[in-house]
Amino acid sequence: MINKSKPFIVTSLAIALISFYIGAEAQAESNLQQTTPQQISKDKLEAYIKFTKILNLIEQEYVDETNTTTLVDKALKGLVGNLDAHSSYMDKKEYKDMNIQTKGEFGGLGISVGMRDNLLTVIAPIQDTPAYKAGVKAGDVIIKLDDKATMGMSIDEAVAIMRGKPGSSIKLTIVRKDNPKPLEIKVTRAIIKVQSVFAKQISGDILYIQVTSFDQKVVSDVKKVLKMYPKSKGIILDLRNNPGGLLDQAVGLTDLFVDKGVIVSQKGRHSAENITYRAKADASDTKIPMVVLVDGGSASASEIVSGALQDLDRAVVVGEKTFGKGSVQVIVPLGKEEGLRLTVARYYLPSGRSIQAKGVEPDIIVHSGAITNQTTNGGLIKESELSKHLTNTDSNTSKKVIQNGISNNKENVITETDINKDAQLKSAIDILKALMITANRK
Repeated sequence: MINKSKPFIVTSLAIALISFYIGAEAQAESNLQQTTPQQISKDKLEAYIKFTKILNLIEQEYVDETNTTTLVDKALKGLVGNLDAHSSYMDKKEYKDMNIQTKGEFGGLGISVGMRDNLLTVIAPIQDTPAYKAGVKAGDVIIKLDDKATMGMSIDEAVAIMRGKPGSSIKLTIVRKDNPKPLEIKVTRAIIKVQSVFAKQISGDILYIQVTSFDQKVVSDVKKVLKMYPKSKGIILDLRNNPGGLLDQAVGLTDLFVDKGVIVSQKGRHSAENITYRAKADASDTKIPMVVLVDGGSASASEIVSGALQDLDRAVVVGEKTFGKGSVQVIVPLGKEEGLRLTVARYYLPSGRSIQAKGVEPDIIVHSGAITNQTTNGGLIKESELSKHLTNTDSNTSKKVIQNGISNNKENVITETDINKDAQLKSAIDILKALMITANRK
């Protein structure tokens, strides 16, 4: 998140509130004209007066007694929330919750959500969190939180409900594609400690790196992984179900594998928001073959990394079309206890294309799921299957793989059984092996 101080954002509201406290439409108009005689157009002035008049009427005539602060907060939520799916006004509680979340440890379910067609939609569950273990999937539409319908609910309101005391439970009613009826999933809240980088070996010479979110330590953690496996001949970077995170980490991760060119640029309404992030030549590995895995749960920072590596011809992207979040939000503090999350720019990939509402199209589309009709030898008989075949006496042949002091076990090696359960990963491995062969011949 980027913290900026932009007092001009609240100027219009301040003017409207001054008019409200004076308490009369004519006097409000006179006051506004005196305060900003040249800066505010007639249309703006009329809009401010309308807002003030409605507040005044509600306070005086509504059937129940109202609180002005509460009314203004609700008005602000509606005002900002209707700009786009990612902008929001945060009251004291929401602003505090946001600050807790950015520290990387909080009580909740472990899912990233967004609004798609005004529906509360799961962008991705975070690996090894309660929601992930309960079976929540990217693309699930949440229609109820316990007995509360999510229709008309803001993201911040939904997040506030999903968070709670660790050990307490919540029932999610979801609609899932290809399921005829809504599903009810009970999830028990827990302290969410996000570990973002996981590394494993495949066949001894392929390094599998999974990045589940872009927190503050992604680049440093991936650097450590690369040092741990210096003899790797190919890399699979798995960004599936990664909802995004910090922009600088996305840029830094991409920069580990490219040494020149634009990684991403952002363009906004004001020139101050127009920024171009370029690759640096420092310690970049531009030679090792790469495949990047993505799916519908890959969003924001994940799309920047995969899209940039694709545009720069640095990696082959495999999987399914990504989520399509290509906008930039800043956090604007409103005093010490409230804040505004505001969209200020759009991201653009090296080729100049925007991912907003479009996503990144993989070079090779492979749908998720297990490999079906798997046969070891394609139905053909091999020498090893003959009843009296000669055994291999090569001393270099062993089922146990040890590289860099790390043995073949479930903790750091992906087995053939694991691969056969993941068609996208299997395709990525096959493609990477072809790239590795081509690289060796050059």
